[in-house]
Amino acid sequence: MGTIMGSTAIIFRRELAAYFSTPLAYVFIVIFLVMNGIFTFDLGGFFIRGQADLQPFFNFHPWLYLFMIPALAMGLWADERKSGTIELLMTLPIRLRDAVIGKFLAAWVLSGIALLLTFPIWLTVNYLGSPDNGVILAGYIGSWLMAGGFLAIGSCMSALTRNAVVAFILTVAICFMFVASGSPIVLNAFSGWAPQILSDAIAALSFLTHFDAISKGVLDIRDMLFFAAVISAWLLASAIVIEIKKAN
Repeated sequence: MGTIMGSTAIIFRRELAAYFSTPLAYVFIVIFLVMNGIFTFDLGGFFIRGQADLQPFFNFHPWLYLFMIPALAMGLWADERKSGTIELLMTLPIRLRDAVIGKFLAAWVLSGIALLLTFPIWLTVNYLGSPDNGVILAGYIGSWLMAGGFLAIGSCMSALTRNAVVAFILTVAICFMFVASGSPIVLNAFSGWAPQILSDAIAALSFLTHFDAISKGVLDIRDMLFFAAVISAWLLASAIVIEIKKAN
């Protein structure tokens, strides 16, 4: 167990340091903060609402992540395969799962850093009123878990191709399906002909449904397990795809 954790930590530190040794981390963080500000204040009407909460801030996170996270994840494995460094990585005395988890955790922590840097808006809402800080904390936790789900999907798509742009497009498409699966537009397409159990299963896959519950302060174990299952399943898929590509 110690060896596994040690190998994962090595990959994690290597990848996180690589993010900050290039402009990628800084560009991602700046764009994330700017877009959050635009969505919260301009589109969300933070001040106009006159309510001491961060719902306008969290409401747009699924749609912001829909493009920001795939941009972060698209090079996780595609760049490694394109440059040929994946062969060097696989010759190191580490397990494939350690590499997959380590690279994922580095990107997830970077997204978490960007999320934490939005703390001024938390301070602002506390200055303007008396919000329920427990609900806000739950929203941050839910947002980070959702980002992990997007990243795990992006990791698998990045492993499928050498082209980072193709990985980006595939990730956006699949993530959009997960975000919109609980919307009336999608569910209405199945109503009338599909059994109710199928409609319920599709609705249960919606990131929006699970994140919305958490962002309102309801830390239901089922919502937490949903994101944990999504992350685990897509990381497992990433490892399988990499193993298949390596064999070929």
